[in-house]
Amino acid sequence: MKPYYEDDHVTLYCGRMEDVLPALGQFDAAICDPPYGETALEWDRWIDGWPALVAKHTSSMWCFGSMRMFLDRRDDFTGWRLSQDVVWEKQNGSGFAADRFRRVHEIVTHWYRGPWRGIHHEAVRVLGTFGRNGGDTRVRSAIAHTGAVERQAHVDDGTSLARSVLKVRNCNGTAINPTEKPGALLAPLIEYSVPPGGVVLDPFAGSCSTLHTARQLGRRAVGIEANEEYCERAAERLSVPDLFSGGAA
Repeated sequence: MKPYYEDDHVTLYCGRMEDVLPALGQFDAAICDPPYGETALEWDRWIDGWPALVAKHTSSMWCFGSMRMFLDRRDDFTGWRLSQDVVWEKQNGSGFAADRFRRVHEIVTHWYRGPWRGIHHEAVRVLGTFGRNGGDTRVRSAIAHTGAVERQAHVDDGTSLARSVLKVRNCNGTAINPTEKPGALLAPLIEYSVPPGGVVLDPFAGSCSTLHTARQLGRRAVGIEANEEYCERAAERLSVPDLFSGGAA
């Protein structure tokens, strides 16, 4: 199958994910932003069974969605195990109802298959520490629900674990896709689940933010997008060399 766009780091295919994906190989992880199936918009159509298709190509998957989507489509995730959930807090959001809280967040969940030790998971750390003591810290949890397990030793280097609520501005005004995700949101997900030099899959590529961000981070990426107009606009964006990475088109 001929790619719509390709360089040394990213590949974009134009077509339906259920048609293209079976011809592809294995990936370290997938980042999926599927249609939620919550509106009457033509493009917002859930693809039945897509998580099972992705499972044939990776054992690690991030999936964007809403609580309603995950509850309504829970049977489609059979075989996957939930690792964690992260909340994306936007500076503003879209609200279609005047009798509810204004929705300014989305959920992204991490799923895996098989033994956890076989899944690449590199904790993302950010500047700033919440502890008072420096040096080598080894903490034994006394909280019952953690199983009182010994946590991994960490040398205080002025960083702390990234929080599970990520405050990142949306792409309002610059987006080429109505559900485009910003690179600052995708970067920690990629860093967590894909090793340097590894390959990430995006079966609902849209604006190809995942591909662009992965390339900047020194990872390779493969995307699939059904809408040729979005492919064309994304290819134009990908053809611009990355200024702060080794990736170049």
